[in-house]
Amino acid sequence: MATYRPSTAFRDFGAPGAPFYDEVSSADFPQHKIRYRNDKWAGAVGLDHLNSEAWSNHFGKFHPLADNMQVPIAIRYHGHQFRNYNPDIGDGRGFLFGQCFDDQGRLLDFGTKGSGQTPYSRFGDGRLTLKGGVREILATEMLEALGVYTSKTLSLIETGEELHRGDEPSPTRSAVMVRLGHSHIRFGVFQRLDAENNPQAIAGLIDYCLTHFDPDLTDLSGAEKTTRFFERVMNRSARLAAQWMAAGFVHGVLNTDNMNVTGESFDYGPWRFVPEVDPGFTAAYFDQTGLYAYGRQADAVLWNLSRLGGAIVCVGEEAALNQILEAYPQVFEAAMADAFFARLGLTRRLEKQGADFDLVMKLMRWMQATKAPFEQVFFDWFCGSASEDRRQGSPISSLYSDPGFTGIKTVLMDIEPATPERLADAYFQTSTPVSMLIDEMEALWTPIADQDDWGPLNAQIAAIRTMGSAYGFDASGFIANS
Repeated sequence: MATYRPSTAFRDFGAPGAPFYDEVSSADFPQHKIRYRNDKWAGAVGLDHLNSEAWSNHFGKFHPLADNMQVPIAIRYHGHQFRNYNPDIGDGRGFLFGQCFDDQGRLLDFGTKGSGQTPYSRFGDGRLTLKGGVREILATEMLEALGVYTSKTLSLIETGEELHRGDEPSPTRSAVMVRLGHSHIRFGVFQRLDAENNPQAIAGLIDYCLTHFDPDLTDLSGAEKTTRFFERVMNRSARLAAQWMAAGFVHGVLNTDNMNVTGESFDYGPWRFVPEVDPGFTAAYFDQTGLYAYGRQADAVLWNLSRLGGAIVCVGEEAALNQILEAYPQVFEAAMADAFFARLGLTRRLEKQGADFDLVMKLMRWMQATKAPFEQVFFDWFCGSASEDRRQGSPISSLYSDPGFTGIKTVLMDIEPATPERLADAYFQTSTPVSMLIDEMEALWTPIADQDDWGPLNAQIAAIRTMGSAYGFDASGFIANS
């Protein structure tokens, strides 16, 4: 069992009036009904012992955790939203409530969503709908189970208010959520400091990031420090984009303020999982040009990285930062091979790095042409040749006789399975995988909305975790950052 080890690292890094945050307070909610508590990750930070009253006090009323931040802070940032620069944003319905170390010594943040208004709420009420909280639970649980480096939903508490929203039947129920994440240092934090012409603060923030996320780089100085920091962020961001693709996931809103320096997926609004490979599939109804479509996510990440580079060039060297951006396509291709081979349960062929990526592209083109169900294909082909017998029972087994698949199949069958022992798991004795398409999500919400029945949601969470355990991804937890 992990021991709770609090930290006030970001609070100590700046002070009220410094350029990084503002002190704020939580809304006073009329009720606090625990709807979800993630004891798995609470255990990783030594907080699974909290009883219901203490849990509500800390994660619903926001009484300070022991020896932690005494006052929440809203982090200041700017951002490009759908590529339009917006200087009027920041933590508008959330704040940093505290920090701690996990059982591996990594600094983690307790970040909120729906905790009330801040100086950056603009015209918003600072609240979160209960349905929005449920959606975030399902996104983080599913992504964690599929091997994506994601924040963890730690708590969801219903708060007893009626909210009015344009994209949900209103009035709708309210909630406050707490996420556990490796960092809330968004690209937009650097953009704000750059807009304020504050290179000293940018250099200081880079030092903070290196101290807590890349300590092996802290001995560097000057422009070299900025270069190597940017390189780490680029590598992690490319890996994340590849993991989204391998999970069939569309984040939906890849603005610069929704990307952070640890390359961790977070802040889930209009997300979707693709039913089949479709590069133009979008998640947000307001993304009318498909800017953040499934097949354009890697480009969106690169564009955002270029904005980050532009914000920190004042403490770096432009040529060196551009050279790192130029390496992005190669890094992304390698990350794609890593992510897809992990999903397929196959061993990377170090002597055929380029061929591995080519195989991934051929597989995706075939899936797109045949409209093969995305999750079913990876379920059927997990561990390649070792799963040949169970593929016979797949509902799409006939698709694998398609002439266009013959060459792909030959290569898949020839690659060494990475973890064939996992096929003995009960999860792989069924014929269909766990999935989380939009209709399935809506079907889980309906009994909550109509009868306050949380049974189907809890059953789905259990099924997702069973899947994650079978694949073996969830054991990795917060993925190493380097």
